[in-house]
Amino acid sequence: MTRPGRDGHTRWCARGHRCNLGEHRSAEIVVDLPGHARAVLVRVRASDGREHAEIRVRVALADADPAARRQLGTLLAGLRDLVTHAAATRRPRPGRAAA
Repeated sequence: MTRPGRDGHTRWCARGHRCNLGEHRSAEIVVDLPGHARAVLVRVRASDGREHAEIRVRVALADADPAARRQLGTLLAGLRDLVTHAAATRRPRPGRAAA
């Protein structure tokens, strides 16, 4: 359920200081690879009622510039694929079942 309850919060809303300016935010979901990478995902319902995901990613880069550039290229390509896939599966088309 994503509709607001009597208190205006959704079931997934973390409440408290996470909500501000009319938006609602979930608790953080963290993927941590100590020393290598960390990703934090938060579900947000904006004040206009639209929902989105916020993702923060931190990846340790190599000390040598050529290797760091390759890492950045790989990261950007992977993010493009991930965002494209997530956006394409956003809503099922009329007459088709959700994937």
